[in-house]
Amino acid sequence: MSEYSEFKQELLKNPIVQAEYDALAPEYDIIQAMIDARKEQNITQKELSLRTGITQADISRIENGNRNPSLNMLKKLAKGLGMTLRVEFVTDTAH
Repeated sequence: MSEYSEFKQELLKNPIVQAEYDALAPEYDIIQAMIDARKEQNITQKELSLRTGITQADISRIENGNRNPSLNMLKKLAKGLGMTLRVEFVTDTAH
């Protein structure tokens, strides 16, 4: 296990940190899915920018977690990646 993984696991033992981490999970899931799809297709942020009309700077901000994309922007990104955006609500089994 890496030092980062060990550090993360130690931090997540704190219930306050775990709650904040869980609250941010949907945002990070979207970011990771976008990065993974872009890398699987071997395209740069610049190429995705050309496909979507979204500036490369905005794509970078999204991927770095510094910008929350609108639903419309997510649809453009999905289309530019040759994918379909699906948003769903699921039952929270923790409650």
